[in-house]
Amino acid sequence: MDTNIYSIFSDQNYLDLGLYQFGYEKCKPSHSYGPAKRNHYLFHYVLSGHGTLYAKTTKGDSKTYHIRSNQGFLIFPNQETTYIADAEHPWEYAWLEFDGLRIFEMLKLMGLTWDNPVYHPSFHSFRDTARNELLYIVNHKDEPALHLIGHLYLFMDALIRSLTTRKKTDGSKLTDFYINEAVTFIKNHYHQDITIEDIANFCGLNRSYFGRLFKAQMGQSPQAFLMTYRMISATDMLLYTKMSIAEIGKLVGYENQLHFSRAFKNYYGISPMQWKKEHKNDLN
Repeated sequence: MDTNIYSIFSDQNYLDLGLYQFGYEKCKPSHSYGPAKRNHYLFHYVLSGHGTLYAKTTKGDSKTYHIRSNQGFLIFPNQETTYIADAEHPWEYAWLEFDGLRIFEMLKLMGLTWDNPVYHPSFHSFRDTARNELLYIVNHKDEPALHLIGHLYLFMDALIRSLTTRKKTDGSKLTDFYINEAVTFIKNHYHQDITIEDIANFCGLNRSYFGRLFKAQMGQSPQAFLMTYRMISATDMLLYTKMSIAEIGKLVGYENQLHFSRAFKNYYGISPMQWKKEHKNDLN
């Protein structure tokens, strides 16, 4: 394997679970990265050696984690981290950057959080499967997008199964039904001027009860989920079409271009045009 592999996943059409980039690195002694923040989730699996992760907690302080081979760590969006290879036994690792509308459900099963980001697998067969799926993605960057997304799902499944902290789902089929109905409604109508009350009515639920149910299951409010869906859809159009900012804004539910640009900047920190220029360069 090369000392350093880095690949960008150019197809971002997968909203439930999407892949952004991935790679492998055999670090030099004391090699460091950070402090930095990420836009998406970033998982490192340590193949050999040792290293140290310094990560901001939910309280704002920094916590130190010493990580060795066959462990890993998850960096959360907007979490400030620095990680450093050991001076005598520097680590080599493979990594994936991913995100999606269903990530919260997966993280609940894993038990990984801002304040508990270190992956300590207990079921070694599933750990090995997760490692192999990750390495498969890293070493097969030219495979079709759907093929790699399939292996990303297999990786996530093995990751969940390898943890003793994994939790069982609550088994509430009725709750699952309501959430699936809500997500389907959003996917079919996000381009229209819909409200949370519209979604709740579609599900046949009281608005406030629906809001609590949705947040408990999805980890974010219906408003935040709708915004995320619109913004991810907008970035997909910015990257792969020649439509104007105004046209894209209308297609994701904003009749007014100014309102769309303001919402986009609040979400990503830069304007739609700036985002397009930066990410078009990534594909070249």
